[in-house]
Amino acid sequence: QVQLVESGGGLVQPGGSLRLSCAASGSIFGIHIMGWYRQAPGKERELVADITQGGTTTYADSVKGRFTISGDNAQGTVYLQLNSLKPEDTAIYYCNADQFGVKYWGKGTLVTVSS
Repeated sequence: QVQLVESGGGLVQPGGSLRLSCAASGSIFGIHIMGWYRQAPGKERELVADITQGGTTTYADSVKGRFTISGDNAQGTVYLQLNSLKPEDTAIYYCNADQFGVKYWGKGTLVTVSS
């Protein structure tokens, strides 16, 4: 079992920045991919960015050039730097880890972008 805990959400003005952190605990051996998803009110959960054990990253088109994912899957840590935030980035952001094909989720951290 893998437990994921996110931190770093909050209220920020448009154009501002935040840094989200996620730490995995438990049996973290074999985590292949860690990433961030988000779910806005009334919308489905969507991939924001992920990073493989080898360091390959993937980003949603809507966040390319603004968000940066980093971390160390072997250590069970992943971060998301959010820059140039827009109101449409408002959502609950969830940390995700894929271990031997099993997906684990954190409880989420709320990011609100508003003036």
